[in-house]
Amino acid sequence: MTRKKKDKEKMSDESIKKEEAESSKEGNLEKEKEEKQDVKLLEGEEQKVLEYHDLDDLIAKYNKLKESNKKDREALIKNQKESESWKNKHMRLQAEFENAQKRWNKNRQNLRTEYTGRTLKSFLPLYDSFKKALDGDDENKAILKQFYDQFISILKFHKAEPIEVKVNDPFDYSYHEALSSLERDDLPNNSIIEIIQDGWKMDKNVLRFAKVIISREPAPPEPEPEQEQEPESESEPEVEAGLEEEITQEDKESEVVSDENEKETHEETAEAEKEIAEPEEKNQ
Repeated sequence: MTRKKKDKEKMSDESIKKEEAESSKEGNLEKEKEEKQDVKLLEGEEQKVLEYHDLDDLIAKYNKLKESNKKDREALIKNQKESESWKNKHMRLQAEFENAQKRWNKNRQNLRTEYTGRTLKSFLPLYDSFKKALDGDDENKAILKQFYDQFISILKFHKAEPIEVKVNDPFDYSYHEALSSLERDDLPNNSIIEIIQDGWKMDKNVLRFAKVIISREPAPPEPEPEQEQEPESESEPEVEAGLEEEITQEDKESEVVSDENEKETHEETAEAEKEIAEPEEKNQ
C-alpha cells in the first residue's frame, strides 16, 4: 500500500511540475506578444508624429529646446557661483571669528600679566628694604632672612626674577637705566661701573630697570690755539717813536699833578695842626 501511495505521489508531483512549466511558457508567450504589440503601436505613433510635423517645425522646436537648455545652464552656473561666494563668505566669517577669539584670549592674558606685573612692582620697595637690612649687621638677620626667602619665593611663583647685572658688563638699553656716567680709561665705553638698584622682570616684561652708573671715554685734550705772527712793516719804528713821546708827556703831566697834590696835602696837614694847637694854647 505504501509503495502505491508513493508512486501516486510521485506521479502527482511530476504532473504538477509539467503543468507549471506549460503555464509559465504560455505566460511568457503572452508577454512577448504584448511587448511586440506595444512596440508596433509606438512605431506607428512616431510615424504619425513625423508625418504631421514639417522640417521647419522641428528646427524651431530644436532651437527652442537649445535656448531653454542654454538658459538652464546659465542659471546653473549662476547658482554655482552664488553657492561658492556664500561658501567663501562663511569660511571668511569663521576665520574672522577664530582670529577674534584668539585676539580676545591674548588680550585677556596680556591684561592679566599687566595687572600681575603692577602688583609685583608695588612690592619691590619691600625687597630693597629686606636687602639693605640683610647687608647690614643686625642680630635679627636670621629672622629677616626667612621673611626674605618667603618673599622671593612668592615673586618667583609669579615668574618674576631679578635681572642679572654685573660690574663691567656692557650697558643694555632694554634692561638697564643709566643714572650717570664717569670718565674711565681702563674700561670700554658704556660699561657698568656700579649697580645702584636691582632690576626685575616677569617673563619677557621688565618690571623695573636696573639703575646703574656707566663709563664713558675721556674727552680728547683740546688743541692749543696757534699764535698768529704779525707781519713786520716799515712804519713800526715811527709808531714806536710816537708812542715813546706820548709816554714821556704823560709821565711829565703825572709828575706835575703829583707835585701839586703833595703841596695840597702839606697845606692841609699844616692847617689841621694849627687848628689842634690853638685850643690847647687857650686852655693853658
